[in-house]
Amino acid sequence: MKRLFLAFMALLVMATVRAAGSFDNPDTIVVARDGTGQFRTVDEAIEVCRAFMDYHKVIFVKKGVYKEKLIIPQWLQNIEICGEDRDETIITFDDHANIKTADRPKGMGTFRTYTLKIEGNAITLKNITIENNAARLGQAVALHTEGDRLRFINCRFLGNQDTIYTGMAATRLYFEDCYIEGTTDFIFGPSTAWFERCHIYCKANSYITAASTPKEQMYGYIFNHCTITAAPQVTKVYLGRPWRDYGYTLFMHCQLPPQIAPEGWHHWRQEAKLTARYLEFENTGEGAVTTKRVDWSRQLTKKEAAKVTLNEVFQRNDGWDLEK
Repeated sequence: MKRLFLAFMALLVMATVRAAGSFDNPDTIVVARDGTGQFRTVDEAIEVCRAFMDYHKVIFVKKGVYKEKLIIPQWLQNIEICGEDRDETIITFDDHANIKTADRPKGMGTFRTYTLKIEGNAITLKNITIENNAARLGQAVALHTEGDRLRFINCRFLGNQDTIYTGMAATRLYFEDCYIEGTTDFIFGPSTAWFERCHIYCKANSYITAASTPKEQMYGYIFNHCTITAAPQVTKVYLGRPWRDYGYTLFMHCQLPPQIAPEGWHHWRQEAKLTARYLEFENTGEGAVTTKRVDWSRQLTKKEAAKVTLNEVFQRNDGWDLEK
């Protein structure tokens, strides 16, 4: 009898371990609000992913609106969150910097307002919308990144002030065929980020970027073959202003609308223009006329522009090659 009991307990333990690790594989996890997937929330799917995975795991999110405030923690990697439909698969939340609570009577501050915060490395988002739909009452981040080697393919990022915060220096981000909208400084931070064929939509008279690139970091924001548009009421938009000294932003081969301010760039603080690295190359459209650009911005030469490639910008000898 004792032997039978021990055998039963061993089988029970094995079954428990097997159940606990049932998602410890490269298979796709399905999330659906209507209950037709394995999980009803994205957060639940993230929770079952194994730490430091060495395989690619997909979280497939069916169409629907998911009101969630999410963190992909730093111990997760090689995860892809893929929506069923970019415009109909929406992760949304509505925090903004001036929300007051008992423990934060002055407001929660910009950096806690994210809808999605990515701390892990080698994370990919595809065909999905990340939104902060807070009223225009303060800064409200939709995407907050801290990880390295992050990819965003055919995604939408919706918000007003501070839509995308690239929050960690020396990290590399790649955006391809994405739609990004906002009002003020809606792409900001110290990371190196490449935007390829993205649509940037300006919702107010303000500033598109606010780079805080460190002095020792060679590249900051690079917009290549992007299209900038503006809402009907918008009349004056700056390409960027430096959140910190040495901010780096380059627009090349981009379509710039007439709403782009003739001077192109703003110095924010008077002394910042002494160190800001603001560059353009072969842009087109009414907003690309450079005759009245500020004298502390610069047009690249063809030789200089030829050196600005994905491999050059992202080189780290760690195997991350987006040009393959």
